[in-house]
Formats: sequence, structure tokens, C-alpha cells
Amino acid sequence: MANARYGYAWQQFLQGNIDWATGNFKVALVTSGYVPNFSTDQFLSVVGSGNIVATSSNLSSLVAALFGVASAANVTFSLVSGSTATYILIYQDTGNPATSPLLILIDTATNLPVTPNGGSITINWNAAGIFTL
Repeated sequence: MANARYGYAWQQFLQGNIDWATGNFKVALVTSGYVPNFSTDQFLSVVGSGNIVATSSNLSSLVAALFGVASAANVTFSLVSGSTATYILIYQDTGNPATSPLLILIDTATNLPVTPNGGSITINWNAAGIFTL
């Protein structure tokens, strides 16, 4: 598999229901126990809490730039332990996993998969942006 977008999220972006510049977006480190379906998976609840190794706080320094480029500050997860994380998942946090839209699943990145050892895990986003609409 390659890095991919969830179809439902892109529909919501186009309909104006997801706003990168003002929403609460988070990153989750996810195990290979989650088998994604980009056509039908819509919300964080389908991932299953048992497949989530760690969750970030809200992304900061969100920028919606020219040509639909989305960027944010790098993310650091502190004191991570548990199962090997195969995916980096970006989602909008509504406060309820059953309504928190899935946006992007990344499985091709430096140091993925990563096995937590109790230390920090940092995600350094590409300087060109995280994704483009």
C-alpha cells in the first residue's frame, strides 16, 4: 500500500465541512491490525482503540496554503510504549471517535514501522506540506 486519502474526508473538504485552518486535527500511531478501506472507512471508531498506539495533541501551526497545500508543525509523542506502529493516521478530532473523520493514512515514511521503546517518537513533516487537496 502507499500513502492514501480517505474518500469521505475529501468529499467533506469539498463540501466545506472540514476546515484545515480552524479544525482540531490529531495524529495517531496505528498498528497493522487495522486494515484500511479508503472507500468506506469514515471515522476513527473503525480503527479500533486496540490498534492505536499513541495519539498526539492537536496539531499546531496549521496552514492552508496556495494550491491546496496543508501543513502543520512537527509532532512529538512522548513516552511511547506498546505495539509496533505501522501507520501514521491524520484525523479531525470532534471529541467522539464515532464522528471524527479520517483524512490521511501514511505507511511510507522514514522510520516506519516504528517499535516504541518508552521514549519519544517525532514526526517531521515534509517542508513542502503534509498533503495537497
